[in-house]
Amino acid sequence: MADTVADVLLARLREWNVAQVFGYPGDGINGLLAAWGRAGNEPQFVQARHEEMAAFEAVGFAKFSGQVGVCVATSGPGAVHLLNGLYDAKLDHVPVVAIVGQTERSAMGGSYQQEIDLLSLFKDVCSDYVQMCTVPQQLPNLIDRAIRIAQSEHAPTCIIIPSDVLELEYEAPGHAFKQVPSSVGMTSVTPRADDRAVRQAAGILNAGERVALLVGQGARDCVAELTQVAELLGAGAAKALLGKDVLPDDLPWVTGSIGLLGTTASYKMMMGCDTLLTVGSNFPYTQFLPELDQARAIQIDRSGKWIGMRYPYELNVVGDARTTLQALIPLLSRKADRGWREEIESDVADWWSTIERQATLDADPVNPLTIFHELSERMPDNAVIAADSGSSANWYARVLKFRGNVRGSLSGTLATMGPGVPYAIGAKWAHPDRPTLAFVGDGAMQMNGLAELITIKHYWQQWADPRLIIAVLHNNDLNQVTWEMRAMEGSPKFAESQTLPDVDYAAFARSLGLAGHNIDTPEQLAQAWDEALSADRPTVLDVRCDPNVPPIPPHATFEQIKSLAGAVLHGDEDTWGFAKQGLKQKVQQYLPHRTESE
Repeated sequence: MADTVADVLLARLREWNVAQVFGYPGDGINGLLAAWGRAGNEPQFVQARHEEMAAFEAVGFAKFSGQVGVCVATSGPGAVHLLNGLYDAKLDHVPVVAIVGQTERSAMGGSYQQEIDLLSLFKDVCSDYVQMCTVPQQLPNLIDRAIRIAQSEHAPTCIIIPSDVLELEYEAPGHAFKQVPSSVGMTSVTPRADDRAVRQAAGILNAGERVALLVGQGARDCVAELTQVAELLGAGAAKALLGKDVLPDDLPWVTGSIGLLGTTASYKMMMGCDTLLTVGSNFPYTQFLPELDQARAIQIDRSGKWIGMRYPYELNVVGDARTTLQALIPLLSRKADRGWREEIESDVADWWSTIERQATLDADPVNPLTIFHELSERMPDNAVIAADSGSSANWYARVLKFRGNVRGSLSGTLATMGPGVPYAIGAKWAHPDRPTLAFVGDGAMQMNGLAELITIKHYWQQWADPRLIIAVLHNNDLNQVTWEMRAMEGSPKFAESQTLPDVDYAAFARSLGLAGHNIDTPEQLAQAWDEALSADRPTVLDVRCDPNVPPIPPHATFEQIKSLAGAVLHGDEDTWGFAKQGLKQKVQQYLPHRTESE
């Protein structure tokens, strides 16, 4: 039997060393599924519970492996379901290739069942490359370009294949007019910064007296270089959310996260610096950077598309982070005055002391900070950690203390609910020999996390290290939005939209043959973490935590606190949907340096 287009597509993926494809079946890709059977399931088809989850799993795989993630879906609704995960890839600059079925060519344009204009549908999310394969000779060029563009642009791409084309006998492109042969592979490229720009950057940094670094995911694998730069300049380094794993948190000059989910140490450093060096970050919140006329600033980024935004940088240097820093280091002079560095290190120590104090405060029933703090105390140095959007992202950013080779990520820019569990699944295919964890709110768990526990049940025995831990922040509240309503709208909790039905997440895990622990008191947490980290199977920690612990930025002014809790602090009415004295106590506990008279 001659090879079909679908046979050659899978063979081409194997040539690109694609080992897994995350997807869900449908009749728009029946020809491809049949080819998978003939190919002995190589590459492996990883069946998610929903196409959106397949896309998230491809994103998680790509984020944690550095390779292209691949997902597949059928025509019509299957294609539509991929969109949210692909937008997550687009906004976080992650290489993902989507392979999507379409109705037969003879039915296109006839308003046929499941017919959608897929080129228009994917035109924005896969703006770097989206094409339809209409004849067999197109196939190798389309799939090769989709992979190469995804890799080089750090972006999602899409190939649409009508169902009848998948079943056609394959014919390679020829040595002829309007035929486009193709080839597999691509060497990596390292953009080198201009030598004159590097010298100019060194001059600005050497002239500064209070230098601050802001690093993002583009500075990954630059620990040695960033450490040298910080040491020479007497600087500290703040981390954008997607760059949390770029530098370990046990370095005394690393101030931690910055921004809405940031630390006091990062905020103080940015407000006090006179020079800013941003490396590999497109951090969006200008108000958390120095005042616009306060600091001389330099940005280093691999792409001219993303440079020079967010702040009036004096110098924008296009180049690979590591090679640019390596060229910069010999030109830097060590600052004799270490007063600024000592101030930063003192603020960092104060921050971690404050977090430890806050994490041990009483709550009803469990303080959510304690969940994260207890993991920090026993976190494996090779852990891979995902966090969902919502209040779990707050505590992930502020409380978890990364060490060693810990990797971590979340939906940094789209900030969508739902990727926590599928990210962890994708991470397990990227690193099957490493313990993987996800912090997920109960809203996201009900949205899709429970279903993906079934995916975990289906595949976990294929992983060399079976530890995949899902910690559920169980407070029966869509907590982040509840607090945003209080802070931004001056509104009490609207129970009809915010209160969640109660679910026993641990019991559901146990029903699948996974481990499940119900944690109702803080005293149970340490042992639960120890058991999960030594378990012989995936584990769900179902932690009943307090929805009334406020995720207030630690650098909030008293006016901001009053806007959040004004009626409670100064009024007599229960405006906020829970006891007046309770919130007042919480605000004062979790902002220990702020008082009503301040």
